[in-house]
Order: sequence, then structure tokens, then C-alpha cells
Amino acid sequence: MAKAKNQDPNSRLVAENRKARFNYEILDTVEAGIMLQGTEVKSLREGRTNLADSYAGDSNGELWLYNVHIPEYQKASRFNHELRRPRKLLLHRNELNKLVGAIQKDGMTIVPLRMYFNARGMAKVLIGLARGKKVHDKRETEKKRDWQRDKQRLMREKG
Repeated sequence: MAKAKNQDPNSRLVAENRKARFNYEILDTVEAGIMLQGTEVKSLREGRTNLADSYAGDSNGELWLYNVHIPEYQKASRFNHELRRPRKLLLHRNELNKLVGAIQKDGMTIVPLRMYFNARGMAKVLIGLARGKKVHDKRETEKKRDWQRDKQRLMREKG
């Protein structure tokens, strides 16, 4: 699978799933387009989206994003969208086959890591192929993060 490029400086971050990097070991990342309705795009531009507890799954050979909370667009009145409806992800066929194969064969999970607008103004989702961490792995991650923080503080104090 092609690695997703580092975030483009011209892109604008909408939401980030920081909890996913703690709960999952991210093995690979892929940039995917997302099929949205008009009011969803306007609501995304306001930047109040929540990716926590969301995941991607396959249905009839397509990849869908479930449980993403995009709030209602206040100015749309009765033409608003559903808050947590499934949204179709747009991927190349070979990327889709690899992701679906990893889900079915290896029991992996696909989690959205970041949602943003690219330089052309298109809404994109950075999804990660992930394996769930055990409790001891989470503790190890926390220890490493604490040590890095302490190390930085010591370096600052020493000059």
C-alpha cells in the first residue's frame, strides 16, 4: 500500500483522532476521499467534527466510515444531514482490496486518524490499518512518552 504523504502545508485540519494512536498500533496509512452531502461539507469547514469511536468497515466490496459525528449545519434548516450516517470512502481498487483483505484475513481494524481539506479544497480522511494494543503495550507507550517529556525538560534546564 502506498504510504500517505506527510500533511501538506496547504491543507487545513478539520479533526484528529489522537485516541486512536494510543489504543491501536498503526501499521499503514492511506489517504482516502469521502463522499459527503453539501451540508456536511459546510459543517466540516466550521471544524466541529468528532472522529472518536469511529471506524471503517467493508460492505459489498466498498469501504464505509461509521460513527463519525458531523454536527448539523445551523443555517441549513430542514435540509440537514444525519449526524452519524455511514459515509462511503473513495479509494483505488487495489488499495481497497488490500485493506479489506487485511480486515478479513488478519483481523485488523481500519480507523480514521485525521480529517482535513487538501490544497484543492477536497475533504480527505487519513485512515490507518491498525492492530489493537493490549494493556501492557499501552503502559509501555505511556512510559516512553513520559520519559521523552522528562528528557526534554532536563535538556532545557541544562541549557
